[in-house]
Amino acid sequence: MLLSLHVKNLALIEEEEVTFTDGLNILTGETGAGKSIIIGSVNLALGGKADKSIIRTGAEYALIEMVFLADDDRQIRKLEEMDLPAPEDGTILIKRKILPGRSVCSVCGESVTLKQLREISELMIDIYGQRENQKLLKRDAQLQTVDEYAGEKAAALKALTAECYKKWKNLREEWEKDDLDTSARKREADLLSFECREIEEAALREGEDEELEDRYRLLENFRKISEAAAQAGYLTGGGDNSAEEAIDRAARELSSVSGIDPQLDRIADELAQVEDLLSDFNRALNDYIRDLTFDPSEFMEIQERLNLINRLKDKYGRSVADIEKALDERRERLAFLEDYENARIRLRKEMEAEYKKLTGLCAELSEIRRRAAESFSEKLREALLDLNFPQVEFESRIESGEEYLSAGGYDRLSFYISMNPGESPRPLEQIASGGELSRIMLGMKTVFAGRDEIHTFIFDEIDTGISGMTAWKVAEKMGRLAGGHQILCITHLPQIASMQDSHYLIAKESADGRTMTHIRRLSEQESDREVARLLGADRITEAALQNAREMKEMAMAEKGRQV
Repeated sequence: MLLSLHVKNLALIEEEEVTFTDGLNILTGETGAGKSIIIGSVNLALGGKADKSIIRTGAEYALIEMVFLADDDRQIRKLEEMDLPAPEDGTILIKRKILPGRSVCSVCGESVTLKQLREISELMIDIYGQRENQKLLKRDAQLQTVDEYAGEKAAALKALTAECYKKWKNLREEWEKDDLDTSARKREADLLSFECREIEEAALREGEDEELEDRYRLLENFRKISEAAAQAGYLTGGGDNSAEEAIDRAARELSSVSGIDPQLDRIADELAQVEDLLSDFNRALNDYIRDLTFDPSEFMEIQERLNLINRLKDKYGRSVADIEKALDERRERLAFLEDYENARIRLRKEMEAEYKKLTGLCAELSEIRRRAAESFSEKLREALLDLNFPQVEFESRIESGEEYLSAGGYDRLSFYISMNPGESPRPLEQIASGGELSRIMLGMKTVFAGRDEIHTFIFDEIDTGISGMTAWKVAEKMGRLAGGHQILCITHLPQIASMQDSHYLIAKESADGRTMTHIRRLSEQESDREVARLLGADRITEAALQNAREMKEMAMAEKGRQV
């Protein structure tokens, strides 16, 4: 359940904070007051696309914070899966700070990516608006709706079907790729045989290339190395004025005054250590110079060997390990070509077995869908009758066949509807208006109400295109849905507004040359005035207020009957 929303520096909002209640939270306001900004802020907090243009002019950043009360174990488990702290009191804080070039997201105080934020949000809240209504016109969305209604068994079968389809598709691609005639097989086998011999004859050893490169580098720089080593030996220990001779003289001078000053004795000891170190250095350097040799034939052999290895790397991989792997792959492919006919028979049998398994899963999934579609259609028809469709037929028609085979099965589903007596049902996308789509969407939510694991819904002006008795029926259905869920509903209809459990006003005002949008919860008397305004009263007279109160009393009575 959404407990509160805090918005700062977002478009026309300077800073607003509002708390929500369970049940039906109604949001109303004049056209252009900024109702879309409120819903937009929720979308942004839940991971929607953002850019710097939404930051309020003059501000450095925009901030949206939402506090939820966990009402499903799945929400807590999701936090634990992401190594996020599970709140002891059940409250989940979602926060997004939008800067000109980036945004910073956090959940329960821990930084998260936008992808993680969206994954968590999907378990917290559902948002429905005109865009979601339009999705109903797409057949993929219609099939998905029935699948969701079918529940966990359908979901598990879909997962198995998708896995089986992927395996079968890979086998089919392998079959098509290896459909070779005799001459093509011979050409490929000859090439593979040559490549295998080329790698085998090289007799490569792991790490050999690195060893050879080190040795080659030393031999290539032999003259430079030997001259530098000899000069270093001359300067440190081989000349008349070498470092070793100078240090020896200095040590003799200090030894002549030893025992007089303890501090000087310590310095003399340090010099003696330097003398020993230099002596060790000179011995090591002389040994290195003595062992340093250059063999022109060795240099040529190493050069040729490296050229061979680098040619193989250019053809087969960037390392000796890659070349060995390429050899294994070619041996395996060559063995396949040499046993081509038997291998094709085995592959065909495996592909046919996988296809049989796949079509069996599709048939099982199709049967589940048909039963679910029949039940869903009947329940939705009943819900639509409650929403002032005086005469309605609704069908979920399924076409099945291997020609439709995909990772989702082999069914195509279409919603068909007839809203007038004597007319045959036609595809939903051909006849439904905007207002009818809104009612159908609401009807679907009531059908799913007992199955839905999400507690909080937002309806963004889905009442567009309806009025009169139909509006009252929609209000009744909204009130019924709010009996088990938290609903935030933006509306222009007094019938729906009168059904509220909490009423909020979104208003825009100008001050000091700036325009700002505000949102606040209305008192009972203020709600009466707002409903009167929605009823079309030019002036809020006592008669208009009485009309609003009567409508709210009717709504209260209806909610009492629903309980």
